[in-house]
Amino acid sequence: QVQLQESGPGLVKPSQTLSLTCTVSGGSTTTRYYYWNWIRQPPGKGLEWIGYIDYSGSTYYSPALKSRTSISARTSQNQFTLQLNSVTPEDTAVYYCARSPIAGGVGVDYWGQGTQVTVSS
Repeated sequence: QVQLQESGPGLVKPSQTLSLTCTVSGGSTTTRYYYWNWIRQPPGKGLEWIGYIDYSGSTYYSPALKSRTSISARTSQNQFTLQLNSVTPEDTAVYYCARSPIAGGVGVDYWGQGTQVTVSS
């Protein structure tokens, strides 16, 4: 059984950087062929895919967010991270990490519980 757990600050000030960590247990971020995704859900809206890092360390980001987004892996700790720069209140959302067998977050089979991040001064 794969488990994912998000961690990081729940409150970020505008213009600052949102940083989250996903810790994976029961599986490895380097296992072929899986993709490790960040997905968010703003209040009252649907899910929005942010990007992924895959089993080999390759990354890909949503065109809407790529200029502000960086995803990286800490393989020795079986973790991957999200960094979203220059945040605004529009970035307020529940943030999830998730595993998928297909690139682009298609066919998610495991989700973290999600963590609320509020952007506010």
